[in-house]
Amino acid sequence: MAEPAASAESGADATTGPLAGYRVLELGQLIAGPFCGQLMGDMGAEVIKVEPPEVGDALRQWGQVRPDGESLWWSVLARNKKSVTLDLRTQDGRAQLLRLAAQCDVLVENFRPGRMEEWGLTYDVLAAANPGIVMVRVSGFGQTGPYAHRAGFGAVGEAMGGLRYIVGDPSGPPVRAGIAIGDALAGVMGCYGALAALLERQRSGRGQQIDVAIYESVLAFMESMVPEYQVAGYVRERTGATLPGVAPSNVYPTADGVSVVIAANQDTVFRRLAQTMGQPELADDARFATHTARGERQLELDTILAQWTRTLGSAELVELMSAQGVPAGLIYRAPEMLADPHFLARQAIIDVLHPRLGPVAMQNVAPKLSRTPGSIRWVGPALGEHNAEILGRTDHT
Repeated sequence: MAEPAASAESGADATTGPLAGYRVLELGQLIAGPFCGQLMGDMGAEVIKVEPPEVGDALRQWGQVRPDGESLWWSVLARNKKSVTLDLRTQDGRAQLLRLAAQCDVLVENFRPGRMEEWGLTYDVLAAANPGIVMVRVSGFGQTGPYAHRAGFGAVGEAMGGLRYIVGDPSGPPVRAGIAIGDALAGVMGCYGALAALLERQRSGRGQQIDVAIYESVLAFMESMVPEYQVAGYVRERTGATLPGVAPSNVYPTADGVSVVIAANQDTVFRRLAQTMGQPELADDARFATHTARGERQLELDTILAQWTRTLGSAELVELMSAQGVPAGLIYRAPEMLADPHFLARQAIIDVLHPRLGPVAMQNVAPKLSRTPGSIRWVGPALGEHNAEILGRTDHT
C-alpha cells in the first residue's frame, strides 16, 4: 500500500512565490503555451486563462478522462489558473481582452502565426495599451521564415528538431517519447524568455516579444548533434537504452527480473564499480581504463556487467551501488513513485484537493526555492469559474 502523498493547503497564499504580484494572461490551448503559464503560476504569478465560451480549452477532454468528464491532465496543467471565457472572434471579446492586457505583465499565446494579427491584437497594439507587456508567442516554426504559417504540433517539432530520429531501438523506426516533450520544452523556453524579458524591463521599462518555435526548443536540447555532423561528418543514430561512447551506462538485468539503471561511466566511479564487482582489475585493463576505451567497447563491457548483475536481486543491487557511490536506480512508474520514501520526504508528489474528485495526487512545484517557494493552490478550474472576479460577469459555464 502506498503511503499518502503530502497535501497542499487549500488556497495556499500566493504571495510566497517569487512571481507574486505579476499577472499573466494566457491565451491558446492544449500544451505548449499553457505549460508556460503553469510554470509561472506555480511560482506565484496570477495566471488568467482565457478560454472560448461553451467548449473551453480542448485539453479539458485530453488524457485519462474519468466517466464523469473530468480530465486529470487538466487538473495538473491548469492548476493555479483562473478561467475566464471570451469569444475572441467578436469585437467585444477582443476589446475585453485588450483591457485585461493593459493590466498584465505577460501575455502568452500559442495560436498559428497571423491569428493575433487577424484579430488586431498585434504586439504594437498591446504595447500601446501597456508599454511594459511581455508577449510570449509559441508556435511550431516561429513567427518568421518560410514555414511560419504551417501547422506545427509538438510531434512535428520533435521530428524536425532532431529528437525523434534518435529515439528508439536501432533495429526499428524512430519512435516518440511517451509524453508531449516537444510542447513541454517549448513551454519551458517560453517561461525562460518571459522571465529574462521581465528582468530586462526593470532597466528599460519596456516589454518585448518572445518568439518561441517548438522545433527550435527541441533543437536547443540536442547537445552536439549539429557540429558532430558539420565538423566530423558523424550522424547520430538510434542506440536504444545507451548513448554512444558512454559506458557503462545502461539498463541491466537482475536475479528477480527487475531491471536496474547503472551509470558508472566516469573513471573514478567505474573504478568503484569494478571493486564492488570483485573485479578491480577491470579499472586498469587497457580495454576499459579510460572513458574513450570503455565507449569503444561498450557492448563488451555491458556484457561483463550484466553477467554480474544477474546474480543479485534488484533491491540488493541498488543498495550495494548506493553504498559504494555508484549511481543506480530502479525504473519507476506512478505506483513506485507514490510508494517511494524519498519522494515522500521531499514532497515531490502532493495531494491537491479537487472540488469534485477529492484529493488528487500530482507532481509538486520544481525547482524548490528556499525563501520564496512556489505552491499549488488549486487544481484546474471550471470553465469560466472566475468570470465574475476578473470580468465582472456571472456567466460561469
